[in-house]
Amino acid sequence: MTIWPGLFAFTNVLAICAWIVLAFLPRKPLAHSVVLYLGVALLCLIYVVCFALFLTGSVDIGTVPGGGEPGGTSIEGIRALFMSDGGVVIGWTHYLAFDLFTGLWIARDADAKGFSRIVQLPFLAMTFIAGPVGLLSWLVVRERRARATGRG
Repeated sequence: MTIWPGLFAFTNVLAICAWIVLAFLPRKPLAHSVVLYLGVALLCLIYVVCFALFLTGSVDIGTVPGGGEPGGTSIEGIRALFMSDGGVVIGWTHYLAFDLFTGLWIARDADAKGFSRIVQLPFLAMTFIAGPVGLLSWLVVRERRARATGRG
């Protein structure tokens, strides 16, 4: 039995709960802390532990037969890593952590610049679904107001 399917499910539920808090609950210091520490930081911790276990060979990542040797910085090594359950979970956790952190930054930036929550929601949704698309879209939209407020 492998831990990877359960860990994959856990990280997804954790991320979705944090995104719900970010998108729909009042933006009070407690909500920001929940998203940052119980969302982003916990995902980062899971990533770091899993990545360290992978690097030290302490855990079986479940490689696919014929997938090659995972690791290194070659396209073949990265492909082989992602052809394993452990590699998928490690990579997916990386995406979840960084997209959630980016969403938190967008929300804080939008609040500081006076954008309503209704305006923010599409950017948060885009960031949740396809991180760089949401971030790039937000950077374009915020530019005029950022210039007007002195880039703050």
